Amino acid sequence: MRTTVGIIGAGPAGLLLARLLHNAGIDSVVLESRDRAYVEHRQRAGILEQGTVDVLRAAGAGERMDREGLRHDGIELRFDRRRHRVDFPALTGGRSVMVYAQTEVCKDLIALQLKEGGPLLFEAEALAVEGAGGDAPRVRFRHEGREDVLECSYVVGCDGSWGVARKAIPAELTRVFERTYPFGWLGILADVPPSHDELVYARHDRGFALLSMRSPVVSRLYLQVPEGTDAEAWADEEIWDELERRFETGDGWRLERGPITQKSVTPMRSHVHEPMRYGRLFLAGDAAHIVPPTGAKGLNLAVGDVVTFARALAYEQETGSAELLDAYSETCLRRVWQAERFSYEMTTLLHRPADATPFEDRIQLARLARIAGARAAEQDLAEGYTGFPLE
Repeated sequence: MRTTVGIIGAGPAGLLLARLLHNAGIDSVVLESRDRAYVEHRQRAGILEQGTVDVLRAAGAGERMDREGLRHDGIELRFDRRRHRVDFPALTGGRSVMVYAQTEVCKDLIALQLKEGGPLLFEAEALAVEGAGGDAPRVRFRHEGREDVLECSYVVGCDGSWGVARKAIPAELTRVFERTYPFGWLGILADVPPSHDELVYARHDRGFALLSMRSPVVSRLYLQVPEGTDAEAWADEEIWDELERRFETGDGWRLERGPITQKSVTPMRSHVHEPMRYGRLFLAGDAAHIVPPTGAKGLNLAVGDVVTFARALAYEQETGSAELLDAYSETCLRRVWQAERFSYEMTTLLHRPADATPFEDRIQLARLARIAGARAAEQDLAEGYTGFPLE
């Protein structure tokens, strides 16, 4: 099998890249180790930055998002039983975010790819990327019980932090930067309308809490818990009681309860792999970087990566110049590190470590008061949350 771009992984990064390449007249093949049902139902991110929304619309993948997604023009910060709303459009020149689950993005892009695009092979396990440093990379993969080879001009690894793409870059050429946090998020899905019409980020002495949603009738909520917590160790009523404590305000606001349909614990870590390119192999999304979910940056960073690659390859096809492809890693990493910074700052602003001192508690509260009281600080948060420019 032969193609111009071999794409490993059919998450939002790989699927969007295939769509962008198709629209640019560049052929590709997507290899995904899981089946279609798994890809369309794995719960991940739910917040799309303004730039991601714009890219999906321009790619022809925004119709259902615009119909069913929930535009949000702000978030609410809670601390010391106080409430402060951050107004995104007023602070960013009109930008907002969209609540639209990653599962739905994948469904939309899969449908388009199967209808209009190149081959999308489910249950096709990539075994190795070979010859990445030369002019003719290959992806060895297993599909329908037999091994095959995908010959490519370029390979893009969208296969996550444990995939084969990253392993094809010689270890002596790489640098890894990471931080693991001593807490995670206990997340639930609940069949109950959200108790607030925008996301609520709460800093509390007992730990962080987040009120989010997946639809007008399904709530997504999170609690900060110690690293290694077993989600099943928490009874449903214990979860609701703890959420109620952490979201408490002084104005009588109430948290609505409902049946919990799913529980899981998400670890918190930051990770950056440099470089994001080796020869004709390019890394995108979680294969190159991971952020804690506090800043809602993971999916959006992946979108930035594949937009950068698609633009660079189209430029090379049109002009014969590899200038933008050669700059891929440097271009992406500028945005990646700003997102890592923002996610780190949001995480340390809102989460309370188990060994926090009274001094550290007061510093957190002072930082939150600064955001609530100074337009410059509030604007910095709004600009970071709604997204850094796609270069």
